Amino acid sequence: MDKIEELLTRAVANIIPSREELEKKLRSGKKIRVYQGFDPTSPQFHIGHLVGLRKLRQWQDLGHEVIFLIGDFTGMIGDPTGKDTARIPLTQEQTRKNAKTYKEQASKILKFDGENPVKIKYNSEWFAKMSAAQLIELTSYLTIQQVVERDMFQKRMKNNMNIAMSEFLYPFMQGYDSVAMDVDVEIGGSDQLFNMMTGRDLMHKIKRKNKFVMTTPLLTDVAGNKIGKTEGNAIAITDEPGDLFGKIMTLPDDAIVKGLEYLTDIPINEIKKIEQKIKKGENPIQYKKLLAFEIVKQLNNEQSAKKAQEHFERVVQQRELIPVFEMQNIPTWPRPRTLISGPTIVEPLVKTNTVQSKSEVKRLVEQGGIAIITKGGEERQIADIDTPLPNEEVVIRVGKRKFVKIKSAS
Repeated sequence: MDKIEELLTRAVANIIPSREELEKKLRSGKKIRVYQGFDPTSPQFHIGHLVGLRKLRQWQDLGHEVIFLIGDFTGMIGDPTGKDTARIPLTQEQTRKNAKTYKEQASKILKFDGENPVKIKYNSEWFAKMSAAQLIELTSYLTIQQVVERDMFQKRMKNNMNIAMSEFLYPFMQGYDSVAMDVDVEIGGSDQLFNMMTGRDLMHKIKRKNKFVMTTPLLTDVAGNKIGKTEGNAIAITDEPGDLFGKIMTLPDDAIVKGLEYLTDIPINEIKKIEQKIKKGENPIQYKKLLAFEIVKQLNNEQSAKKAQEHFERVVQQRELIPVFEMQNIPTWPRPRTLISGPTIVEPLVKTNTVQSKSEVKRLVEQGGIAIITKGGEERQIADIDTPLPNEEVVIRVGKRKFVKIKSAS
């Protein structure tokens, strides 16, 4: 896979109008202007942001002009995408304070000096200077029908909930960033597609120019929720290496393959082999460790990653998980000899009254709340209610504090 192909395929959800058209432009040797915007509604970048930052770095390494846009003006409104209620407005002072360390954090991935440095811009550069007359003139390019069709706005109207005019204008404001900077490509998460397409439309109408939209897939948890601060499951890229490693190890197993593709430089063919091994039943913990190691190394250095992994294996796997087998007063389920090869997690959990019903077990599994702990200290999250229990002594963890010990058949 050459660098252009990797740029256009790895951790890419969609390219509009088409991958083929953008590839043709890139292979012509023409250098183009690319940007991604980051609203400073929080002072911390989390690992979900790494997907876009890494994509920007690919563009930078290929010699293109990359703009790191800080939405200090749009951040005062807050992107309404996916929100059931309006965000609490921020002052420009608050957004500037939140963005104070953005360059420092982003520099873990991007180069802001040396050859072909990334440029930093703030969208207050054009919005703060815009007059009411200019705003009215520009918003004439956007129709009510375009904005009101958004699912979230339709949902609010159906539930008789308010939509602030500032929220209504947000897609225009993000879209106008493209016009103000005269970009060729905008990058953003797939949840930003509406806003980015609004920018594409404005570029056509105002600049008579074709802007490419490149969406990146979202890093999600087992329930399909985006990993981020709003959902309360963010993992900050500035966390100490040991904490960062440990938090990544709490991600669901089904995030391993996606994480390796989106957040590391491990070759795609190797990732596909790992995916097949996991599907065939190989314990995924070693690959989750690999994901954690690569992320910590990328954001810090290899020595920090090695120390973080050693700490996790020594403290978490060997000292915190093994003692559950020695815990007193936890339910014990003796595996019947007739069920040596057949029992699943349902039988012991329901028969010990740890969980009230099979449907509740299913719900907990879907939420990523059940795991199997072996005597070797390995913890494996259960992703399928019909997963058979290993034919050895194990402990089932339900949530964080409930445990059931499974005795091996004798």
